[in-house]
Amino acid sequence: MTSPLNAPVTAAPVYGDGALIVCDSLVRIFRSGPVEIQALQGLDLLVRAGEVVAIVGASGSGKSTLLGILSGLDTPSAGRALVAGRELGRLSARERLAFRRDVVGFVWQQTARNLLGYLTAVENVALPLAFAGVDRRTRERRARDLLGAMGLADLADRRPGEMSGGQQQRAAIATALANDPRVLLADEPTGELDRATGDEVFAALRKANSEFGTTVVIVTHDETVASEVQRTVAIRDGRTSTEVLRETTVDEVGASTIVAREYALIDRAGRLQLPAAYRDALELKGRVRLELEEDHVGLWPGQTPVPRPRPQAPSDSDEKRGSDA
Repeated sequence: MTSPLNAPVTAAPVYGDGALIVCDSLVRIFRSGPVEIQALQGLDLLVRAGEVVAIVGASGSGKSTLLGILSGLDTPSAGRALVAGRELGRLSARERLAFRRDVVGFVWQQTARNLLGYLTAVENVALPLAFAGVDRRTRERRARDLLGAMGLADLADRRPGEMSGGQQQRAAIATALANDPRVLLADEPTGELDRATGDEVFAALRKANSEFGTTVVIVTHDETVASEVQRTVAIRDGRTSTEVLRETTVDEVGASTIVAREYALIDRAGRLQLPAAYRDALELKGRVRLELEEDHVGLWPGQTPVPRPRPQAPSDSDEKRGSDA
């Protein structure tokens, strides 16, 4: 019989174990003189390999700051950010350069930032491969294959100025995929495009995921893009607030329907952001009352506490009556 003192010690589970992207209580503070701006305030996020995730939120919510950290272009002020096992806050300058070259690909919203205007599309896609030391014949073949996968085979020898905005973004996706990254990050990739062209760019992002196995994280204001991914994470005030999961269900006659369910997120500190509509409907502000039930937690508007009577100092007459007794 094994004594409790001799029982094997089981290691506590590590937050994010098995996830490709881990954000653990992530904080990013920007300083401008004496002023501090907290762009991220203890954000938690997990992304599994092979997912396509949309990050949404109002301007200033912290979503682009998050993408900057995950791409290695910025560093967190506190907390941990891991991508493919690399803790980004601890990378040296050399390691950070290798990380941006080999592990992540990035697509900017502004089409002009993604491609070099004096190079053709095939030369742009081949450039990251040249930096990685790939021989010329191999990098040109891969560049043309990637452009073909993005529907741009016949535009391989055109410069960006000779292509439309949507074609430039698809060439940018091919460039971001050149070194076969584990993660593709896209910051508002359809923000400068009309709906039809934006759909083509999003189809290219989905193809990067389905055909090349790349995990895709998209920051977007585009409701169409956000509604077409399996998982949408909303950021508010520098923290993840809600998450929408979508799944396809099939009824008894074989008709398929996409069902979307929205969930509130509780971070590792136990914080929960209630949607504004809920707070307004129940007039929840300041103090609220919680009660733990068997299978749920009840939440009610807090009641104003009844003030207790304060003890009164004895008057002169009281003292006199006491002395007469």
